[in-house]
Amino acid sequence: MSGIALAAAGAAGAVLLAAGVVLGRLTARRDGGSAGLDLGTPVERATFHTLHTASLAAPPLRAGLAGETAGRAVGPLRSLLGTESLCLTDGSAVLAWDGPGEGHHHEEAAGLAAATLETGRSRSAPTGCADPGCALRWAVTAPLTGEEGVLGALVAYGPRESAVLVRAATEVARWVSVQLELSELDRSRTRMAEAEIRALRAQISPHFIFNSLAAIASFVRTDPERARDLLLEFADFTRYSFRRHGEFAQLADELRAIEQYVALTGARFGDRLKVTLRVAPEVLPVALPFLCLQPLVENAVKHGLTDRERGCRVVIAARDAGAEAVVTVEDDGAGMDPERLRAVLRGEHPGGSGIGLSNVDERLRQVYGAEHGLVIETGVGAGMKVTVRIPKYRPGVHPSAP
Repeated sequence: MSGIALAAAGAAGAVLLAAGVVLGRLTARRDGGSAGLDLGTPVERATFHTLHTASLAAPPLRAGLAGETAGRAVGPLRSLLGTESLCLTDGSAVLAWDGPGEGHHHEEAAGLAAATLETGRSRSAPTGCADPGCALRWAVTAPLTGEEGVLGALVAYGPRESAVLVRAATEVARWVSVQLELSELDRSRTRMAEAEIRALRAQISPHFIFNSLAAIASFVRTDPERARDLLLEFADFTRYSFRRHGEFAQLADELRAIEQYVALTGARFGDRLKVTLRVAPEVLPVALPFLCLQPLVENAVKHGLTDRERGCRVVIAARDAGAEAVVTVEDDGAGMDPERLRAVLRGEHPGGSGIGLSNVDERLRQVYGAEHGLVIETGVGAGMKVTVRIPKYRPGVHPSAP
C-alpha cells in the first residue's frame, strides 16, 4: 500500500468526501466508448481501494469488539495496512488473526497487547522469532479505545522495523476506535430507548389495571358476554403493551391498542366518556415509536374527565399529509396552564403528572429530529389538542413483528 492510501484511511471524514470525488471522476471518464472505463490515476485507484477496504471493515466493527465481529474485520484491516499479519485482541486474548504465523506468535501477540493496555500507547519491537522461515520479524501494537478507556489492541507484523508501519498502524487503530465508539453509542441509544419504553409501561398504572379488572368483574353476573369480551380486550392490551421486543410498531397496531384501552376505560365511565376515531386507511402501515400514542390518549382521558360530571369527548384522528402521517388527539376537558405544560415538557412533572407527554416528546425528537416533537394547543378550561407528525419513511425505522 502507498503512504497516500494509508493516510486516507486515517481520516474518516476526508475519506468519505474523497470517495464521492473519485467515484464521480471514474464514472465520468469515458473515451468515446472504445477505450472503456478510465480507472483514473494510480493515486485515485489507491484511494478507491482504501475506501472500499475500509467500508468492508466498518460494519462488523460497529457491532462491537468480539470474536465474531473481529473475525470479519481483521482481513480487510490487514489489507488496509498491507502488512504480513494482523490480529485484534480484547486485552486478555487474541480475538482474530489474519495472515501466517498465528501458531507460534499467538501467545506473543497477547503479551504485547497486555503491555499496550497498561500504557495506552503504541509500541514497536522485534519479535525475536527463532523460525528462520518466518517473515514476522517486527511487531507494532496500537491501542483500541472507547468511552471507557482502552478496550483492546491491534497488532501488526512486518518483516523489518518501519516507521511507516508504526504510523499507519496507529492511524488505522484510531479509525477502528472511532467505529467502536460508534458501536458503544448505538448500544447506549438502544438502552435509552428500552428504558424509555419501560418508563411508559410503568405509566400504565396499577390503578388502571385494578379498575379494568373491577369493571370486568362488575359485568360477570349482569352481562357475562360483555365481561368475556372485556377480558379478551384486557389480555390483548397487556400482551401488546408489555411485549419484549421491538422499538417501533405500525400505526395500525398502536390504534388497535388504543381501541382496547378505550373499551376498558369506557366500561368504567360509561356514557361520561365518548371517543371518536377518524383514520385514513392509507396511513395504517406507517411505522412509529412503540407505545407512542397510548400515553397521549390516556392523558386526554385523565385530564378530560377531571371534575367533569358531564363527561368528556376525545377525538383521535390520523390523516395522510404527503410525506408524513399526522395524528391528533383532542379532548374538550379541563386543559392545562401553558406554563405548567412547558414545565412538563422540560421533564419537570408537577404532582407526578405528565410523564407520558415528556417521554413521548423526547422519543419523537430522538427518532425524527427536533422539528417532530409534540405540538400542543391548550389553555385552562380550553381542552387540549396534541399533534404528532410522523415521516412515512425514515432509515432505521421499521416495525417489528408483534
